[in-house]
Amino acid sequence: MTSKRTIAVMQPYFFPYAGYFRLMAACDVFVVFDDVQFPRRGRVHRCEMTPGRWLTLPLAPMPFDTLIKNLRWASEARSTLDNRLATFGLPGQATTPTALRISRYLAGPLGDMAGYLEEGLRLTVDALEFEPEILRSSSIDVDPNLRGQERIISIVRALGGQRYINAPGGRSLYTADAFQQAGIDLQFLVPYAGRFSHILPALLGDDLADLRNDVRATCQWAS
Repeated sequence: MTSKRTIAVMQPYFFPYAGYFRLMAACDVFVVFDDVQFPRRGRVHRCEMTPGRWLTLPLAPMPFDTLIKNLRWASEARSTLDNRLATFGLPGQATTPTALRISRYLAGPLGDMAGYLEEGLRLTVDALEFEPEILRSSSIDVDPNLRGQERIISIVRALGGQRYINAPGGRSLYTADAFQQAGIDLQFLVPYAGRFSHILPALLGDDLADLRNDVRATCQWAS
């Protein structure tokens, strides 16, 4: 799928649904969009474990316009997170190498918040055996005053990209003409229709091959 150098840009979600990781399968470079405003009702800091039940990371209160890269843990975050993990029986008894790595991650040092989110993405990508280069948007030299699709185009061009791939929900954000004028193909994935809406339980279980095959099989361009 990557005959053209393909770039994907996405906020770092905390173990989102499997469809998110189709971007990793489809791109050459995945940009962790960390220098944008933190969406408080999004999936950056929370993971749906079962329908309607969420595992939420304990964040410190911060101003509304806080950037993802500037998020901080709440006081006593480690003990708070341990209690929240325990409600789902986590970390639990690891039965596979991937489950062991993720269990250590969940129960380990918290450190930098953005780094913690990135590490979770990298662990999942490794488990799925995808190999995109992963960068943070804050490390890319683009005009910080750019917004919206102009900023995305600038990021793609800075990385030598010829194609930009986005999740289905991005159709309302971008126009093909603007990308074409910049010499970039704009593509979207089809809506995710696989069976892994809750990826963390799958990563900790015994059906990793099924998860990997699901992500690959549903990674298709929209017409």
